[in-house]
Amino acid sequence: MIEKLRWGILGTGSIAGKFARGVTHSRTGTLYAVGSRTQEAAERFGEQWSISHRYGSYEALLQDKDVQAIYIATPHPFHARWAIQAAEAGKHVLCEKPLALNHAEAMAIVEAAQRNNVFLMEAYMYRCHPQIDTLLSLIRDGAIGEVKLIQASFSFQTSPNPESRLMNNALGGGGILDVGGYPVSMARLIAGVANGKPFEDPLSVVATGVVGETGIDEYTTASLAFPGGILAQLTTGVRLRTENVVRVMGSKGSLLLPDPWTPPDAQNTKIILYQYGKEQPEEIEVECTEYLYGLEADTVANSLEQREAAAMSWRDSLGNMRTLDLWRQAIGVVYEAEKPEGKTLTVSGRPLAVRPGSKMKYGTLPGVEKQVARLVMGVDNQTEWPHASVMFDDYFERGGNCFDTAFIYGGGRCETVLGQWIKNRGVREQVVILGKGAHTPFCTPEWLTKQLLISLERLQTDYLDIYMLHRDNPEIPVSEFITVLNEHKQAGRIRAFGASNWSLARVEEANRWAAEHGLSGFVAVSNNFSLARMVDPVWAGCIAASDSQSRAWLEERQMALMPWSSQARGFFTGRARPDDHSDPELVRCWYSEDNFQRLERVNQMAREKQVLPISIALAYVLSQPFPTFPLIGPRALEETRTSFEALEIELTPDEVRWLNLERDHL
Repeated sequence: MIEKLRWGILGTGSIAGKFARGVTHSRTGTLYAVGSRTQEAAERFGEQWSISHRYGSYEALLQDKDVQAIYIATPHPFHARWAIQAAEAGKHVLCEKPLALNHAEAMAIVEAAQRNNVFLMEAYMYRCHPQIDTLLSLIRDGAIGEVKLIQASFSFQTSPNPESRLMNNALGGGGILDVGGYPVSMARLIAGVANGKPFEDPLSVVATGVVGETGIDEYTTASLAFPGGILAQLTTGVRLRTENVVRVMGSKGSLLLPDPWTPPDAQNTKIILYQYGKEQPEEIEVECTEYLYGLEADTVANSLEQREAAAMSWRDSLGNMRTLDLWRQAIGVVYEAEKPEGKTLTVSGRPLAVRPGSKMKYGTLPGVEKQVARLVMGVDNQTEWPHASVMFDDYFERGGNCFDTAFIYGGGRCETVLGQWIKNRGVREQVVILGKGAHTPFCTPEWLTKQLLISLERLQTDYLDIYMLHRDNPEIPVSEFITVLNEHKQAGRIRAFGASNWSLARVEEANRWAAEHGLSGFVAVSNNFSLARMVDPVWAGCIAASDSQSRAWLEERQMALMPWSSQARGFFTGRARPDDHSDPELVRCWYSEDNFQRLERVNQMAREKQVLPISIALAYVLSQPFPTFPLIGPRALEETRTSFEALEIELTPDEVRWLNLERDHL
């Protein structure tokens, strides 16, 4: 006999009971252990479902070496913590929907599963029922022609008790997260199949809704637009009863799922097909002899080797969470757990610390007492706490300690969120802050001082480790800039300073003047530098240092370079092709014959070294004969992870020259 998958259930609420019943009727699983916040609750649940191993804490459940898979059944705000800790304990994870409170937390869960090589699936059990396969087959086969409109609803009426989970903001209450993910995931699934994909993310999300006194969405509707002219009308709520069906309208007919979300156990279901020109609809019977949650448990067991299930893949869950975020944003629902106040721990529930086995490499900068991470986190896109905290935590846990930000980024929000994170985590003396100011048209010594003082306030610190002029103003003599920067350094507001988007000739002039007058000069430059040549400046006033003359200057002086767009805005990720002009900015700034030759060589070397092309491109920047501290600007944790792979790639000088077309062959 094949050994059955040993399940541990984390949480003992009503949904845990439904899953326990399903496992007892599954083909592949057995109920082995349960963990609750109290021993009494664990005993009651264990007695009810004949579970032998009963633990009075979630931690004790995860420590049981014989438990192979964990079902997370806690309220939404606790999914991330326990899913991550389960993955770190080496357990396969089935996490009740929604996967997390928001997209940022979901990213952290997916990364934990990837890092620990365990299975992970979000528990949308309806995806495992055979009626979904039948529905998708009908759409693929053209039974209703081209899909035009999807209507889906999942809403019910609960009591208005403000302390109940469904009405409690602190517990992630409201319809969007509790059941709204069902119609969203269904619409994305159908739109994807209609477009020949596993799923499709919406181009836009527009919504209206009623937000109650407790700060949760009581009922709401959303309109989604997908590629291919497909629209979706979705309804969800916890204070309104609706029909709770799915309709798919096409150019030749329509489909109706009368019971899409919770089809009955071990009973046949039906899909109703309406075709234009036929008087009577066709009832298509779907055979099912299994239990709904048993099918879900079997899906997990049968997909362990792949580490994710086709029924609800990691990318599908991430896209679903992002859509739910947009829906909540459209009607103004924010959860207490998403606010920064008092948040000192990471989403895993643990204090921030560098993970064992960090691959980070470090360098030094004159005047900066701390070691500086060779990969610098660009803080130019993180304006909200949930996203920023997850991104910053992950970077720090990987050994990163240097953050690049600027006065103008996000209208000040980026500095504010970074400062809040540093304060919350208590890591000011463990991190290096690279701040920038005096951007055109405010590039004067007077504005430099004004902006620096504001930046310090936003960042909640009394000094910056490195401060850089964001742009140059050739009308201002270098002496004036150097003088005011030295004044701030002597006052302790900055430890060292440099220049961003300054010509190397102006940098040399400034440092020469500083030396002549016994003052400090620039210790670093932050110009563009990447394997791809910047054909046209990304922004006005941008300066690159990728040419041979600039590289020779930097090597001779051993001046540190902290290059922005070190990965050429994704040119080496597979987005760039000579025949693909869908991204006009990528085309304008990076498309050229010589850059595509470099791309071809990057792809060849990546195949030989069995790494990602983007990792080769970043390793090129790290492998220069002068100090480099590339700035990376990840929007997602996956991008941070793949960037860090470059730290483990050693390129020889010959390989560096070959990649840059300086040698015809090695």
